[in-house]
Amino acid sequence: SKSLIVIDKKEMKILPPEQVKAYLKAASVRGVLPLFYLELTSGLRKGEIAALLWSDYDAQTQTIHVTKQYLFYNGQGTVSPPKSSTSVRYVSIPEEAAKLLEQEHAKHPKNPYMFPSPVTGEMYHPDAIVKIHRKICKDIGLENVRFHDLRHSFATTALQCGVDVKTVSTMPGHSSAGST
Repeated sequence: SKSLIVIDKKEMKILPPEQVKAYLKAASVRGVLPLFYLELTSGLRKGEIAALLWSDYDAQTQTIHVTKQYLFYNGQGTVSPPKSSTSVRYVSIPEEAAKLLEQEHAKHPKNPYMFPSPVTGEMYHPDAIVKIHRKICKDIGLENVRFHDLRHSFATTALQCGVDVKTVSTMPGHSSAGST
């Protein structure tokens, strides 16, 4: 007999627009505003943002070169190429995000990681970023918004601002506009 595989697709959600300011304020209180501001303005995957090095950032052009992700399988962490070939990309960031990154860099100028773990000084574990996101959501009384939903929030905002779907699909590294 053939077994039926059911894939539980989570309903796509976004950070409610009226909650963005409170979310960012709560991130600031927790000392992680640059990371989460960058997430909301870039739509990076958790493993991509964890793997960012300062050398991936070009201050002149205000772009980030996404070339790797930090993944965990069976308790083993590995840095590997992103999810697909289209996931290797340059991401332009807004002026405010660039300012926040410069401030973040000033806190640990000799550390190669863009967002080093305050515990180890090494690369953040992607799940630690998710845990901080959950704490921020709890701080503002927001339920059921996953870290991955911040990617959806980014794409939705870009589309609402008039960016065409083909362009928006390249920003979070989707392989096709259909994914977006």
